[in-house]
Formats: sequence, C-alpha cells, structure tokens
Amino acid sequence: MVENLAVLVLAGFVGFAVISKVPNTLHTPLMSGTNAIHGIVLLGGLLVLGLDTSDGVLNRILLVIAIAFGTINVVGGFLVTDRMLAMFKGKKPETEKKEGDQ
Repeated sequence: MVENLAVLVLAGFVGFAVISKVPNTLHTPLMSGTNAIHGIVLLGGLLVLGLDTSDGVLNRILLVIAIAFGTINVVGGFLVTDRMLAMFKGKKPETEKKEGDQ
C-alpha cells in the first residue's frame, strides 16, 4: 500500500516536471495525444465495469466516478484543443456589406 502511494506521488512529480518544460507550441499536439490515450483508458474502464465480477459495490461506485471524471477530462480536452486550433485559422472574409456601408 505504501509502495503504491510512493509510486503515485513520484509519478505526479515527474509528470509535473516533464509538462512544465514543454514549450507553448507543443501543448496542442501533446493535449491531443493525451486525450487519445485517455480515451483508451476510458474504454478499458467501461469494459471492466461490464465484467460480471463480484468486486463489491464500493469498487463499482469508484469505477463509475473515475469513468465520469475521465469523460469530463477527455471532452474538455478536445474542446480546448479545438479552440486552440481555431486560433490558427485565418479570419473569414466578409462577403456581405452591412446596411448603411457604402
């Protein structure tokens, strides 16, 4: 139990150190890749939830909560990625003149 907690804390520190050194131009591709990986993790969580095992009610509740938070993370990540990519698109030219313009 203590070993698992130590691995979790160390992984958090390493993840923070790695992500903080990523230049701004690479954040969008990194986020897209992370969303794809997290989508696979969500699929695995759904498969585990669908298995007919008697792990207990608490394990199933925690799994459903984890799937819900993971889904929010994936959807939010894709929305942020889409918004960031929209910043690189050029503005659309105005084809219609407004009334009163000459």
